[in-house]
Amino acid sequence: MRSAEIARNIQRGEVDESDIHDLIQGVVSRDGGRWSDEEVVNVLQSIFEHGLEPENTGRLTAGMMQSGEILTWPEEWRHLVVDKHSTGGVGDKVSIPLAPALAACGLKVPMISGRGLGHTGGTLDKLESIPGFNVQLQTKSIQDQVDEIGVAMVGQTEDLVPADRRMYALRDVTGTVASLPLITSSIVSKKAAESLSALVLDVKHGRAAFMTEREDAMRLAEAMVSAATHCGIHTRAILTTMDCPLGSAIGNAIEIVESIETLRGNGPSDLEELVCAQGGALLEMVGIVEDFESGSIAILDALHDGSALERFIEMAVTQGVDPLVFESEHMLYRSLGLLDPELNETELKCNSEGHVIHIDALALALVALDLGAGRKEATDTIDHAVGILVEVDIGESVNYGQTWVTIHHRGKLSEDLISRVQNALEIGNETEPESRIDTWIG
Repeated sequence: MRSAEIARNIQRGEVDESDIHDLIQGVVSRDGGRWSDEEVVNVLQSIFEHGLEPENTGRLTAGMMQSGEILTWPEEWRHLVVDKHSTGGVGDKVSIPLAPALAACGLKVPMISGRGLGHTGGTLDKLESIPGFNVQLQTKSIQDQVDEIGVAMVGQTEDLVPADRRMYALRDVTGTVASLPLITSSIVSKKAAESLSALVLDVKHGRAAFMTEREDAMRLAEAMVSAATHCGIHTRAILTTMDCPLGSAIGNAIEIVESIETLRGNGPSDLEELVCAQGGALLEMVGIVEDFESGSIAILDALHDGSALERFIEMAVTQGVDPLVFESEHMLYRSLGLLDPELNETELKCNSEGHVIHIDALALALVALDLGAGRKEATDTIDHAVGILVEVDIGESVNYGQTWVTIHHRGKLSEDLISRVQNALEIGNETEPESRIDTWIG
């Protein structure tokens, strides 16, 4: 069988272009050429165990991208189409203020995002905290909206990269998810199907990141840059740290509030730093500005002059949200369920004085997961309103008895959960907060 032959070629390091082509056809064909799940898994396991060379990872990515619909754009502005991808983290809401800020600066952003699983939140879940926000648009609607207002934030359509849809489902049940070539091709193929001119990849490392070790994050970043470049996309990766929560909010609805505050120019400094850095890089990459610094300033201006917020509201309303939601903070909080009388708030206090030297992002994320803010299984239902709001910053001087965190929850909190949250805070000697940006690649 052809699948067995390809599996052997992978084991021997003798894969060629025809092998990759036949693999993709076996995955997506709807006629007699369609491979069984067992045949596909046989090849996936060979890739998992033996890997692929960068050239073949690029070929696999391109083949997956071409397995379904590809978004198309008018010639006059197709060079302005950009996107970003993050490997995910605790409180990582960068996409939500970044996409409209890029649109406010003249770029086109067809951002196709995902949902959360485990302790890592998903952009779509956060957006769906806003009642009426429709993330399931058809291809034509995505293209029309990007043309008209410059930005759409949506989920993957049924016809976009069907090879990835089937391959990922099989990887998920066969323990072959953690493969560098398969992770790379899965992520990049969906971005390539957007027909991008430029792409920024935010690859996180640290205790609460998908890649905990910096070396692993570096390898993933380099692999994704290589695969995206193979697909003709100008790509850079930024390595960022994920030991402490990004921003202050952990949870879906409260992360929307923090995102909107960022769009008003009032966001936390670490979140604003990443939004401006990634946006500045994209503006430079497509030639809108002369250099990275000018691009970062342009994004910062869009956050502070109201133009990015205006574009976000326009996007939300176009995708089904009642514009009244944005008329006042009360309307916004009520729509997000943060004024639900059944939602409780519990404040925890500092048990010593000194300076905040660490906040354990993973510990807080796992508590938020237990509160219902995330999914332990793909079929779980999310409670959008629950979450955690951290009210102190790294380096901040705190006093005994000062509130450092507020937990939004249903029912009564267990002593174990309270202890887990309290132990996430470390107070010590004076320290300076560090930039989350580690390095750039590409």
